[in-house]
Amino acid sequence: MPTFVMTTRLAAGALRSPQMLEDLEKRVVDRIRSECPDVQWSASYAVMGPFDYLDIFEAPDTDAAIKVSTLVRTFGHAHTEVWPASGWQQFKDIIRTLPPGEG
Repeated sequence: MPTFVMTTRLAAGALRSPQMLEDLEKRVVDRIRSECPDVQWSASYAVMGPFDYLDIFEAPDTDAAIKVSTLVRTFGHAHTEVWPASGWQQFKDIIRTLPPGEG
C-alpha cells in the first residue's frame, strides 16, 4: 500500500484545555477506523514548528488518504497537509532506472 505523511495544525482555540487532546484523539481514531478500515497507521508524533502533529500511514489509494485528512480536519478544526512518500530503498530502486545525467 502507498505510504502517506500527514501534518496537522490545530486551529487556535480549537481546544479549551490540553486534556481535551486525548478525547479528540480517541474520537478521530475511532472515526478513521470506522470510515477507512483499510488504512494502517504507522506512527504519530507531536512536533515543534509550524505543525502540531506528524502522522505516517498507509492507505490503498489517494482517495483514502484524502478521506483521512478530511476527517482529521472536521474533528480538530485543523489544517492538514498530506504527501505521498516512498521508502528510501524504493526511491533508490526508482532512480537506478533513470538514464544518466548530462554533463
